[in-house]
Amino acid sequence: MTARAALPSSPGLRQRLDALGTRHRSLTIILGMALVTALLPLIATLPPFSGFNKQIVWIDNFASAGVFILLALGLNVVVGMAGLLDLGYAAFFAIGAYAYAYGSSTFTDLSVPFWIMLPIGAVVAAIFGILLGAPTLRLRGDYLAIVTLGFGEIVPVVFRNASQWTNGTQGIAGIRRPAIPGVDCGSGGPLCFGAGSPLPYYIVMAILITTVLIVLYRLQDSRLGRSWQAIREDELAAASNGINTVTTKLLAFALGASVAGFAGVFSASKFINVTPEQFGFNVSFTVLAMVVLGGIGNMWGVAIGAFIIYMINSVLLKQLNAFFDTFRVPILSDIDFVQYQYLLYGLLLVAMMLTRPEGLFPNRRRAAELHVTDEPPGADVEGPDPSGPLGRGGT
Repeated sequence: MTARAALPSSPGLRQRLDALGTRHRSLTIILGMALVTALLPLIATLPPFSGFNKQIVWIDNFASAGVFILLALGLNVVVGMAGLLDLGYAAFFAIGAYAYAYGSSTFTDLSVPFWIMLPIGAVVAAIFGILLGAPTLRLRGDYLAIVTLGFGEIVPVVFRNASQWTNGTQGIAGIRRPAIPGVDCGSGGPLCFGAGSPLPYYIVMAILITTVLIVLYRLQDSRLGRSWQAIREDELAAASNGINTVTTKLLAFALGASVAGFAGVFSASKFINVTPEQFGFNVSFTVLAMVVLGGIGNMWGVAIGAFIIYMINSVLLKQLNAFFDTFRVPILSDIDFVQYQYLLYGLLLVAMMLTRPEGLFPNRRRAAELHVTDEPPGADVEGPDPSGPLGRGGT
C-alpha cells in the first residue's frame, strides 16, 4: 500500500521540476553547459576514448565539433522553427569566415580584434541572409530549396574568382588568432590561443553555444517564435491571423545566418586560413542531416545530434583501424575504414531514418505527426501541444 500510494506523487514532482526549468530556462542552460563543458575532457581520459586519442586531441575535436553545433542551431531556426528549407546554409558560414579573414590577417594588414569581429561577422552574415530571403519570400518547399542551393553554390565561386580581394583558390592565410586583453602571450601560457593547447578555443566555444542557446530559447518562447511556428504549420492561416509573414521570414533568415556568421569567425580564427573549398555543398548537407537526425525543432536535440554526428563522422570512423588493430579483431583489422568513411556514414543515415525518422530527441509535435499511424483507433493526436504556435514552445 505504501509503494502504491507513492506512485501518484512522481508525476507531480516531475511537473514541478519541468516548471522550474521553464521559469529559469537561462540558468538551466548555463548550468547544463557548464556541467557538459567540465565533463567532456574528463570522459576523454576514460577507456575506450583514451585509446583513440590523447585528451588534448579530444579537446581540440570538441572545439571543432562546436562549430557544427552552432551551424545546426542556426539552421534549426530556419528549417525547424520557420519551416523554410535552406540547402545553401554553408554560404553564410563562408561569409562569416571571410569577414574575419579580411578584418584580421596579414593579407589585408588589418588587426581588428577577434571579440569585435564576432558581432561584425554575425551582422555581415545576417545582411546577406536578408538579401537571400527577400527575393524568395513567395517560394516554398522544393522551389525555395533550389534557390538556396544556388545561392550556396554561387558564394564559394565568387570567393574563388574575386582573387583581388580573396586571394582566389589559395584563400586567405595568416589569420590572426584571438587574444585575451591584458594577457601576455610572448612566452605562451594556458590562456593563449594557439600556444599548444586548444583549451582556450574549447572554453570560448562553450560560451558561444551557451549564449546562442539562451537567445534562441528566449526567442522560441516569444511572440516572434510562435509566429515562426505558425508559419511552419500553415503560412496562409498565419497570414490570415495577422502575422506579417514577410518580416517574420526575413528575421528567420537573418537570425539563422548570424549564428552561421559566429561559427565562421570562430572557425577562421581556429584554423587561421580560409579557402573556398571549405564551404561546399557537403557542409550544408551535413548540417541539415544533423538537424534532422538530432530532432528538428528541438534545440537541445539538434545540439546533441550535431555533436554525435560530427564525432562519429570526423573522429571515430577514422579511428576504427587503430581500435581493431589494438584488440586484434580478425578481418576487421585488415579493412581501411577511412576509405569507407562516407559509406558507413551513409548507412548510418539510412538506418536512422528507417528506425527513428523523428530524430534522436524529437519535438513532441513532430514525433506525433510521424507516428500518427501507430496510435490506436480514436486516439487524439491533434490535441493541444505545448510546442505548438499557441503554446509556450517547450520541446
